[in-house]
Amino acid sequence: MNEEDRTTVTAAPTPRDRRRWARYLVEERAEAKIYRRLAARRSGEERAILLALADAEGRHEAHWLELLGGEPARLPRPGLGGRMLGWMAQRFGSIFVLALAQNAEARSPYDDEPYATAAMAADEKVHHEVVRGLAARGRRRLSGTFRAAVFGANDGLVSNLALVMGIGATGVAPGFVLFSGIAGLLAGALSMGAGEFVSVRSQRELLASTEPSDFADAAIPHLDIDANELALVYRARGMDPEEALENARRVVEDSRRPGLPNPRAHEASGEHEIVGGAWGASISSFLFFASGAIIPVLPWIFGLSGLAAVVLALALVGIALFVTGAMVGLLSGGPPLRRALRQLLIGYGAAAVTYALGLLFGVSAG
Repeated sequence: MNEEDRTTVTAAPTPRDRRRWARYLVEERAEAKIYRRLAARRSGEERAILLALADAEGRHEAHWLELLGGEPARLPRPGLGGRMLGWMAQRFGSIFVLALAQNAEARSPYDDEPYATAAMAADEKVHHEVVRGLAARGRRRLSGTFRAAVFGANDGLVSNLALVMGIGATGVAPGFVLFSGIAGLLAGALSMGAGEFVSVRSQRELLASTEPSDFADAAIPHLDIDANELALVYRARGMDPEEALENARRVVEDSRRPGLPNPRAHEASGEHEIVGGAWGASISSFLFFASGAIIPVLPWIFGLSGLAAVVLALALVGIALFVTGAMVGLLSGGPPLRRALRQLLIGYGAAAVTYALGLLFGVSAG
């Protein structure tokens, strides 16, 4: 619908139109409240952006109030999604709330609403991009830890579920299934932890061996300012010849000025901090894997066996996979239900394969 269509609506509004306006009014108020609650938990630029979004929702609210002729005697309740977002905004951090708000802003009804102005419809599209940008900041802050947690926990869930399903299908005693599950938990968690330790330690050692060193720093003041090889150092690190020569001369000149700090031919890259510590990564991977791998074993730990243990293990793992898949969907800005079902399908698919192999092995052994 173009802008001319929006500004030439002359027919008298129907009761249905007024009910729709009232619904828009409460939804705009709910969204403004969400942004103000999020702003109360932030500071600086993010706080200012969230308050500006709340003010924009306030302008939309004023539009519907004007059409309604003032505050209606009765208003509908906000939708379930809006109420849930408001509750989460008051009690939790902004990352999940902003991810949900991003999806909500993408479903603006104003594109086909004749009584909404073109500016309002444009606002909603811009709001979607603003919220996407704010959510992206939170995702970047969380991405490393969250990726490790989801990867480790899901690996534990799927691998140990597949293990106990396969072992259980052979018809062995419940105690053997329990032992296999615990052994799988420890083996997988230790493997994850050791692998992460070696990976991070190796990466840090590689960075240390390739980063510039301070080996030649003490010799800089004694170099010939017009003929020295310091420029070659910078060229070897990727500078073009002219820039390298200018940089080398500046460093040598500064090294001869009294009162200035000792010159350095290199700058720390900070990549060690980005990679993180080997022990921290190792322990985190161990715990994340173990937290997922313990879930399929719980029925046997509490004394269940047979079909009851299998069904309960599948249910518990299914819930865990569904939740982690939905969380991935929320944080990635994608549809949570689709991500959750995908995670569930992968986990159950792996368990089905090993269960079928266990049945075949049990029959052949019998």
